[in-house]
Amino acid sequence: MMYAAAQFHGHVAPGQDVPVPRRGLRAAISCRGVGLHGGQEVNLRFAAAEPGSGIRFRRTDLGVTIPARHDLVADTRLCTVLADPARPEARIGTVEHVMAALAGLGVDDALVEVDGPEIPILDGSAAEFVFLLNCAGIVETGLPRDIIEIRRPVRVSDGSAFAELRPAAQGEYGFSAALQIDFPARAIGRQALSLEITPESFAAELARARTFTMKQDIDRLREAGLALGGTLANAVVVDGDEVINPEGLRSPDEFVRHKLLDVVGDLALAGAAIRGRFVGARTGHRLNNLLLRALFADRANYRFAGVAEPDLAAVA
Repeated sequence: MMYAAAQFHGHVAPGQDVPVPRRGLRAAISCRGVGLHGGQEVNLRFAAAEPGSGIRFRRTDLGVTIPARHDLVADTRLCTVLADPARPEARIGTVEHVMAALAGLGVDDALVEVDGPEIPILDGSAAEFVFLLNCAGIVETGLPRDIIEIRRPVRVSDGSAFAELRPAAQGEYGFSAALQIDFPARAIGRQALSLEITPESFAAELARARTFTMKQDIDRLREAGLALGGTLANAVVVDGDEVINPEGLRSPDEFVRHKLLDVVGDLALAGAAIRGRFVGARTGHRLNNLLLRALFADRANYRFAGVAEPDLAAVA
């Protein structure tokens, strides 16, 4: 099960439960790449999964399977990391871009296999994962999709940064998101984007937006053992009012587009499709995860519509 607000199809009034088919993969497909932070070569394989089993990650080198759930997030510094509570060494980092691609294309059930501690960064966006999933083929299965309908606003904040989930507005039947960012680097500055998230809009508007960093932070990150696999081929590097990458940006507002991509990926750990609206400013992986924990901390915040309600209680 996964966040599939981006994948909710059909015009159904809030409060009504009309089955929408779950979607899975037709065939398996693989790729190989470098982990952004660890810098090691990693093999990744998308495989079909039993309908209703949700999105799961498997460390093939350790023989450990970790469900894609918000309560299994163990670290949110610079990326989102899943871990098995029974085996803390069994970790999978940088899951947000894969989760965004799966959510963006409406894949409810899949097994993501990796033979190392981190998802390969590829080009720093979700575009290559989208390409792979489309090549594998996406098919509807016999079970209906699970949906979480937001019933009242839920908000978490940290200073001027905040993330909030709201009920869908009248006439809205899926998931929409609005995000603002504000960086001191003049090449980024203030940017905002509001988007109804659908498979089509995700592929066209968000999937190609790359992760980014500040030039002055690179040495500090590498001294801390992070960003060891980062290059200009898989990240946008900003130095004041300049973008160092020779090819420049893929869109003038690529930065906010990537941050919204991260939101889609992080909220994909909800455990079911979200019907509602996300609004945020200066949010990151930590606040995105705290938002889900706050949502599921009170059953009055949401209504579940599905075959069998999963255990969505937040873990402190």
